[in-house]
Amino acid sequence: MIVTLTPNPSLDRALDLPRLDPGEVNRATAEHLHPGGKGLNVTRALAAHRVDSRAVLPVGGPDGMRIVDLLAAQGVAAHPVRVAGDTRSNLTLAESTGRTTKVNSPGVALSAAEVDALLAAVEAELLPDARALVIAGSLPTGQAPELIARAIEIGVRAGVPVVLDSSGAPLAAAVAHGGLALVKPNDEELAELVGAELTTVGDVQRAARQLIADGIGAVLVSLGSHGALLVHADRSWWAGGPALVPLSTVGAGDCTLAGFLAADDPDPAVRLIRSVAWGRAAVLLPGSAVPGPADIHPAEVAVVVDPDASTTLKEL
Repeated sequence: MIVTLTPNPSLDRALDLPRLDPGEVNRATAEHLHPGGKGLNVTRALAAHRVDSRAVLPVGGPDGMRIVDLLAAQGVAAHPVRVAGDTRSNLTLAESTGRTTKVNSPGVALSAAEVDALLAAVEAELLPDARALVIAGSLPTGQAPELIARAIEIGVRAGVPVVLDSSGAPLAAAVAHGGLALVKPNDEELAELVGAELTTVGDVQRAARQLIADGIGAVLVSLGSHGALLVHADRSWWAGGPALVPLSTVGAGDCTLAGFLAADDPDPAVRLIRSVAWGRAAVLLPGSAVPGPADIHPAEVAVVVDPDASTTLKEL
C-alpha cells in the first residue's frame, strides 16, 4: 500500500485550444475533467497499474463531492475528509503546439480541527503493509507548513518511508524538518530551494547532495523534456528519451514519481527508466489524465549512470 496525502486537492478542468489568444474570445475544441492535486495524481496513476494505493484528501463543497464521485467511478481508493471550505477548481489551457497555461486557485485553509482529522486519516491508513507515505502538492493559502511536518512525523513513527513532492515554503520547511526518504522537485524548484542557478548536471548533483547531507535519503529531479536525474550520496543516474510534442504537461511529474514508486526492482537505473517512461506517457494524454499499462514504453528511455557533470541540462 502506498498512501498519498494531498492537502490542497482540486477539480481540474482542461480545455484544448488550437492556439491561445490573450484578450480575445477563444473557442475550445474539447474539455476534460479530472480529480487534481499531486498526491491524487500519484494514486490515480498507481491505481491504473493495479498498484495498491489510497489517497487521503480534504473535500468540501460541490467540487469536492465531484472529486469523490470521479474517484469512485474510476475505482480509485480514497479516504476523503469532509471540511467546511469549498475544494478549489483549477483551469488548464492546452494548445495544439504543446504549450500549456495553468491557472491554479489558492484553496481554502483548513481549521485546526480539520487538520487534526486529516492527519488522523493518514495515520489510520498507514497499516503494517504500507510501502510509503507520499505528501504531495501545495498548501492552501495561509496554511502553516506545520501540517507537512506533522504528516512526516506520522510516517516516521510508523516506520514508513516518507516521500515529498512540493515546492516553495512547504518544501523548504519539510527539508529543514528532516525525516524524508525521497524528495522530488523539478530543477526550478530545486534551484529556488538552494538559492543557486542550475544549468549543468553537476549543478543539479551538487544541489541535490546539499539536501542529502542534511538528512534526505535521495533526490529525484524531474527535468521536463530533458528527462530526470536521480541523485544518491555517491551515485547518480539520468534517464530520458526522444523529444515529444506534449498534449498536456499537467500531472506529468506526478506520474514520474508514481512510476518510480511502482517499480519493485531494487536497481535505481531500472526504477528511473520506469519513472521517466510513465512521465513521458502522461504528457501525451489530455488534461491530467494518467497513463495505463498500454501507454508505457520503457524501451524508448535511455539511462546513463553517473552522467558527465559538465553537460548542460539543455543538452540532455
